[in-house]
Amino acid sequence: MLDSFEVLTASGVVLWSRSYAPVSASVINSLIKDVFIEERVLPGASVGDDTSAARNPAYKKDQYTLKWTSVKDLGLIFVAVYQSLLHLSWIDTLVDNIRTIFVDLYRDQLRKPHTSVVECDFDAYFDQQLKELEGSTARSVVKEQRIGSDDLTPPSSSGIGPDEAPPPLPGLVKAQPSHSNATSTGDTPIPTPDTSRPSTPLATNHLLSGKSGLKGNTSRRARKAVTSSANTSGDEERRKPKPTKGAPKRMRKWNAEGMADEDDETPLDYSATSPGDDGGADPDYMSRGGAVEAINPESFGTRTGKGQFVLKDLEDEVHSILQGADAKKAKGTSTTSGVVGSSLGAISGLFRNIVGGKVLTREDLDKPMKGMEEHLLKKNVAREAAVRLCEGVERELIGVKTGSFESIEATIRTAMESSLRKFLTPTTSLDLLRSITTVTSPSTLNPLAPKRRPYVISIVGVNGVGKSTNLSKLAFFLLQNNFKLLIAACDTFRSGAVEQLRVHARNLKELAARQEGAGQVELYEKGYGKDAANIAKDAVAYAATNNFDVVLIDTAGRRHNDARLMSSLEKFATFANPDKILMVGEALVGSDSVAQARSFNSSFGPGRRLDGFIISKCDTVGDMVGALVSMVHATGIPVVFLGVGQHYGDLRTLNVGNVVGLLMG
Repeated sequence: MLDSFEVLTASGVVLWSRSYAPVSASVINSLIKDVFIEERVLPGASVGDDTSAARNPAYKKDQYTLKWTSVKDLGLIFVAVYQSLLHLSWIDTLVDNIRTIFVDLYRDQLRKPHTSVVECDFDAYFDQQLKELEGSTARSVVKEQRIGSDDLTPPSSSGIGPDEAPPPLPGLVKAQPSHSNATSTGDTPIPTPDTSRPSTPLATNHLLSGKSGLKGNTSRRARKAVTSSANTSGDEERRKPKPTKGAPKRMRKWNAEGMADEDDETPLDYSATSPGDDGGADPDYMSRGGAVEAINPESFGTRTGKGQFVLKDLEDEVHSILQGADAKKAKGTSTTSGVVGSSLGAISGLFRNIVGGKVLTREDLDKPMKGMEEHLLKKNVAREAAVRLCEGVERELIGVKTGSFESIEATIRTAMESSLRKFLTPTTSLDLLRSITTVTSPSTLNPLAPKRRPYVISIVGVNGVGKSTNLSKLAFFLLQNNFKLLIAACDTFRSGAVEQLRVHARNLKELAARQEGAGQVELYEKGYGKDAANIAKDAVAYAATNNFDVVLIDTAGRRHNDARLMSSLEKFATFANPDKILMVGEALVGSDSVAQARSFNSSFGPGRRLDGFIISKCDTVGDMVGALVSMVHATGIPVVFLGVGQHYGDLRTLNVGNVVGLLMG
C-alpha cells in the first residue's frame, strides 16, 4: 500500500529510501520546492523538531499523497508517498517512529563536520516498524468485522425455525395436568409434580416469593426454613445417598469451568506416563486436553540466509528507542526534581547547576556523581559496581565543554553507555551456534582436526532461579536449528526434578513434531539418589554413541554459601567436562548477586570458570536491572541470554541500549 519512503536532506540529498512502486522524482522535488524553499503551500505546516506528521497537512501531487515531518537542527526530511485513493490510518505513526529511530541511530554521524556520506543500514528497522503497524491495523479491522457480523446475525442462526415457538421466559413454568386423584383442601397444600420442575435452577432475579403468615411478620430463621423446604422435594431427600462411614476419599478433578468431578478415579500424577519408544507425543496426554500451545518461531527469532535461527533483539531495541523518545517528550512538558524525575531527567537533573559553555572539572562533578551513585543503588546495582560505573562516567565527562541543558543529557547518556559497554561487552565470542557447529561438524580437510563429539552445556545456579525452565527454553532455541538434543537429568536430590524435565522433554517433542525442519530431543535419566557427576559422564558417553549434537545437563540448586554443596561442582566439571557452563541468575536478587556469581565462578577447580550468565525473570523487575550489571562486574563473565517469560520462546539476547535506557530512567 505504501509506494515509497525517503529520508533526505533539505538540499535534496537522499540518505535512505525504500520503494515499493516507481514514483517520479518530481513528486518529492515539488514538496521540497513548495514547502521548504518557497514556503508558499500548506498553511499551518511546521518544520519544528518535535512536530508530528499528523500536525502537518498532507501534500498532494498528481495521484499521490505525501505525509512528511522534519528535524530542523539536522536538516532532515522524512517523506512517505502513497496513492491518494488509499486511507492509511497508521501512516503518521510510521513517519514519526522512523524519524525518532533514524535520528537516534545516526545523529552522531550527521553532526560530524564536512559529512558527505552517511552509512545507513536501516532496512531492518524500517521493515520491523512497517510490519508491526500494518499487523496492528489488520487485527483491529478483523475485530471490527467480527463484531459487525455478530450484530447482523439472522434470527434463524440461533437454532429456532420460523415456525417454532420461542422458548419460555425464565421463571415461568407451563401448567401440567395433575396425575393424582386426591382432593385438596384449604389446609393441605398440593405437592408440586416432578414434571413441572425445570431441569435447571431458575434464575433468582425472575422469582418473587410471598411472605408467609399474617403480613409476613415472621422471623428470618422461619422464612429461611420455609424457603428451603419449598425448594426441596421429599423424593430428592429419599434419593440422596447417605455417606458411608469410613469410605475412602474420592479423587477430585477440577475442569476448566471450575467444577469438580469426584466419580473419575483417574490418578492426577501425570508424570508417571512417559513418552512412547517411538519418540512421539504421549497419546494419553493429548486425550487429557493438555496439548502444548503452539509457538510461532517468528515471534522470538529470525532465520538467517545460512539457515541459522537467531534470537530476536531488534524489536526490543526499536521499542526502547521509541519509549526513550516518548519519555523525553514527557520530560519536556513536566518539571523534574533532583534524582526523582522521568527518563533522562532523573540523572541529568543532578547537573542543573552547571552553566553552559563551562569545561567540567572533577570538583564540578563530585556532588552529581554522588547523586548518580545513589540513583544506581535504587536500581539494584551493587555498591562496588555503582562506584566503578560512576568512575567511568566521570572520566568521560572531565574536560568536556558543556552546551545547553539538552547537551548535558546527551553527554551523560553517551558517557553512561560507554561505561556500561565496558561492563557488558564480552571479550569472547557469544556465537553459540558457531561453537556447536565447530565441534559437531569438524573440518574434513584438516587431518589434525578433532573427531566429532557432542557439544556439552551445563546449567548451574542457586535454588529456585529457574534452571530447568531456562534449560528447556535453550533446548527449544536449539531445536529451531535442527540439532539433536539430549537432556540429562542430573538433579537427583529435589523431588519432582526428573518429572519436571520429563514433561519438558515431552512438550518439546510435540512442538518439534509439528514444525518442519526442527531437531530431535530425548531425556536421559537414572532416577534419584545417584551421583550427579557419574550420571553426567554417562549421558555424554551415551550422546557420543548415538550421534547427538548437544547435551544439556541440568544440575541441582545449591546455596552459594554452603561449602559442602559447592565443593561437588569441581568433580562435576571434571567428569562431564562441559564446553559451556552457564549460570542462571535472578533479576530479582539484589546485592547478593555479586556473592553468588563469585562463589560459582570459583567452584569448578583450577583453570575452569563460568562461561556466561542467563538472567531469568527479567519481565518481573521493570527498570530494576541492577543485578545484571552487578554479576557482570563481579566476574567479567558476559550475559548470554535473558529470560523474559514462562513460554519456551521467551528467551532473548542482551540489548545494551535497552539496559542503558532502564538504568537512566
